[in-house]
Order: sequence, then structure tokens, then C-alpha cells
Amino acid sequence: MDHVIVTGGASGLGAAIARAIDGCGSTVTVLDRQRSPDGLGTELVDLADGRAAEDAVVTAAKLHGGLDAVVTCAGIDTPGRLDDVDPVDWERVVAVNLLGTAAVVRAALPYLREAQGHVVTVASTLGHRAVSDATAYCASKFGVVGFTRALTAELRGEVAVTMITPGGMQTAFFDSREDRYKPPPDLELMDPEAVADAVVFALAARPGCEVRELVVTPPAESSWP
Repeated sequence: MDHVIVTGGASGLGAAIARAIDGCGSTVTVLDRQRSPDGLGTELVDLADGRAAEDAVVTAAKLHGGLDAVVTCAGIDTPGRLDDVDPVDWERVVAVNLLGTAAVVRAALPYLREAQGHVVTVASTLGHRAVSDATAYCASKFGVVGFTRALTAELRGEVAVTMITPGGMQTAFFDSREDRYKPPPDLELMDPEAVADAVVFALAARPGCEVRELVVTPPAESSWP
């Protein structure tokens, strides 16, 4: 892969994926509201703004003479009961996680078709199983699952599509939550590098083979299956 865009690549899972792909010798462009802490090329953008996200993809593709893959791992959450979460915060979760994913892929498609490239989306175990106090997150990640499976059918033979479903990870994702929405101290969580390895594996599939879906969780993950 010569040029890969990673959304949400300035922190957490996205940063781990961006580092792993960069370590394989590819040029990585991070799309995020903050710059890559690893010094990787960054297009500063709010992925809740679909048109801005599309423009950032085009800018990065033109700067590097094309685009071979996109990995859409930007994700946020505001947990709480539906009528307790501020509507603006609720809708932003869906805007970043689902609509931002669609916007980035849409803008990337002309370049990916030309390169016979690859889309990797990041879902969640809560895109397959619903829980209370997570209506925004579940709606967005169930949407990513449906979007990715439909996209796979739509792009068959043109662009490879992989969906990664990770379980709980040791990132800052939970840091700003109320204690009741944080994982208990004794819960086993994964190093995000393990999920990054799965992304690299999918991108490196040999010609004539596509990795369609991968689930990567800690051994004691309770939300899968």
C-alpha cells in the first residue's frame, strides 16, 4: 500500500493502526481534529462534518498522487439513557461514527477504484449486540455493520472491503466517562496494537483473497457473541 488514510489516527486505536501501517512502509495520512502524535501527515478535520471530511480525503489523495486504502476508525461515545443524553451529543456520536465513515469512503471511492484498493471499517461488538444506555453508540455501530456489508456487495470485484469488530481495548476511550460507565478495574482489555495487527493482516491479503470480516477481542470478552 503506497498511501493509506486513517481516520481518528491521532489517538487510541486509530493511532495504533496508523503506526502499524507506517511501520510497513506505507505513507499514512491521519484525518483527525488533532495532529498525529507520531509525526505522521495530518489533515485537520471534524469528521462530524461530512463535506469537510470529503474535502480532506481529496486533499490528501491529490497531495500523494492517489490513494490505496482507507481505514475508518474514528469513534466517539456519550453513554446514557436516550432521554438523558443531550440531543446534540447523541447526534454527534452518529455523525462521527457512521456518517463520517460514509463520507470518507464516498470521497475515496474514485481513487480506490483506480488503485483496486481497500476499505477497512471499524465496527464494535456493540454493533452486533445492543445494551442499555448506549442507544447512540449502538445505532452508529449497527449502522457501520450494515453499511459495510452493503458496501461489500456494491464494490465486489472493484474494491476490497473489510470490517474489523474489536472488543474492549486499553485506550483513553473510557477516561472522560462517569465511573458507572467505565470498565471495572479487573476487566481484561486488549492492547490496541492487537487490533492494528489485524488491520495490517487484512490489508496484506495476497491477490485473489479478501478478508471480509474479523472479530478481535480479549479472551474473556463478555459482549461477544
